[in-house]
Amino acid sequence: MKQITPPQLADWLQDAARPAPVLLDVREPSEFAYCAIPGSLPMPMASVPARMQELDPDAEIVVICHHGGRSMQVAMFLERQGFSKLINLAGGVAQWAQQVDPSMPQY
Repeated sequence: MKQITPPQLADWLQDAARPAPVLLDVREPSEFAYCAIPGSLPMPMASVPARMQELDPDAEIVVICHHGGRSMQVAMFLERQGFSKLINLAGGVAQWAQQVDPSMPQY
């Protein structure tokens, strides 16, 4: 599994020549409501095993949480299930808010 920094992900999302990854946000619903990275797919960590059929195992998937701990666990779980292109957002939404989108509310 790879790691990506928020600025690297922002650059990737703006690169029209490269297909955008799936942004899998594994935080809780109350956290999604408070702030979200645009275009992300909200799927709380506890629901990932039941909903993983919604994900393409061959797609590049960036897993996102608040600080990077839950997303790392989900990425490792999905790897064990055969997903091959998983990337953890280092620092999660908290770092995204600090390094990419300072207007995003922090909690």
